Amino acid sequence: MLTSKERAQLRGLANSLEPVLIVGKGGVTENVVQEAVNALRTRELIKGRVLETSLMTAREACDAICAATGADGVQAIGTKFVIFRQNPDLPEEKRITLRK
Repeated sequence: MLTSKERAQLRGLANSLEPVLIVGKGGVTENVVQEAVNALRTRELIKGRVLETSLMTAREACDAICAATGADGVQAIGTKFVIFRQNPDLPEEKRITLRK
């Protein structure tokens, strides 16, 4: 669970990110979850986007992906969402250090 300060820090880091995860009209499928797991393994912080044709909101998609991957939802605004999961296997220079 993230504190409000950690969440604010991650929101700031996510501003410059491009969406790497796209949720379409099929919703959160196994393929979407697998792509999220792969992206979280290499990046820790990812931004996703829900297409207009999807029957889910960004919050619903974020919550479903977080439940399936064990990640934390950082924010969901409009059609975009940001999720975070720490990966202790990443090299030190690629890890995100959270402020307490």
